[in-house]
Amino acid sequence: MYEMSSDQDRKRKERERERAEERAARAREKIERAEAKVRERSEQAQDQIARALERVADAEDRAGEKVARAIERAERAGGPATDDRAAPVEEPEPLIWFRQEPASRRPAHTRADIARAALEIADAEGFDAVSMRKVAQRLGAGTMTLYHYVRNKNELLALMSDAVMAEVVVPEEELADDWRAALTQIANRSHAAFSAHHWVFQKISDDGVPGPNGMRHFEQSLQAVAPLGLDREQTFEVIGQVDDYVFGYSLREVQEREEHEHGWSPEVVDFFRRELATGDYPLISEFFGEDFEATFEEAMEFMADESRFDRGLARLLDGIEAEFAPK
Repeated sequence: MYEMSSDQDRKRKERERERAEERAARAREKIERAEAKVRERSEQAQDQIARALERVADAEDRAGEKVARAIERAERAGGPATDDRAAPVEEPEPLIWFRQEPASRRPAHTRADIARAALEIADAEGFDAVSMRKVAQRLGAGTMTLYHYVRNKNELLALMSDAVMAEVVVPEEELADDWRAALTQIANRSHAAFSAHHWVFQKISDDGVPGPNGMRHFEQSLQAVAPLGLDREQTFEVIGQVDDYVFGYSLREVQEREEHEHGWSPEVVDFFRRELATGDYPLISEFFGEDFEATFEEAMEFMADESRFDRGLARLLDGIEAEFAPK
């Protein structure tokens, strides 16, 4: 009788434990659903805030551009700025380089300051993060104040691109007299600048606005190849070949940066293996050999080898020397 009572008591406790576990599981599910809803609503709120901030930034940019145009018209007319409705049909705006910086004995900011702040944002967050509002915040200035120096984002991009080109220009006293050494200096500085500012490949092609430092770069390139005694067509070709090599190598380097750091994903490696197993790629199979893993690792290390740039540049210059250097 005692054993039966003990067994019933044990079963009752088990049922109670099971019911308690079920209640705990349901409570956890409720909590998880509530947390999921909170996360979802938080994400929605953050998206709404981000879109609102974008609209504010766009509105500030449009307002700032209107103010800048009004200021420019007033400066030309020698009178106070007028409302856009009274403005005549506008002529194309001159390049920023033709316009003097705001006149003041001690201006609060310079175009160089603005370009540097914009570069810092682009380098840290990507070019799309750059806005007049963010640049103004980094400088500790009002957004509208910035439009006294830069009329719109296209002008800001022109300043940024020219600031990058400033890093390409070799200090005049350091440029070598030997053509090969000089081109190597220019190529190395170009590569370093492009590596430091990855975003430049997104936007430099959208610019199309020449700047003073871009002109200095071309002047130095002409100075570098002058000892070769080339005609105009040959000069353009040699300078263009070096620029093309640096630009192409740097672009590929940026595109493969994550691949160099993390390697190929398991899915890509698996795809590679399955394709090789078909026998349709005999040369690739021979290249990798039997130890696929080891050869693959070697290939990834080779692609990440920074000295590849120097070797490729040296081969290009060897070809130029063989064809054009005085015998």
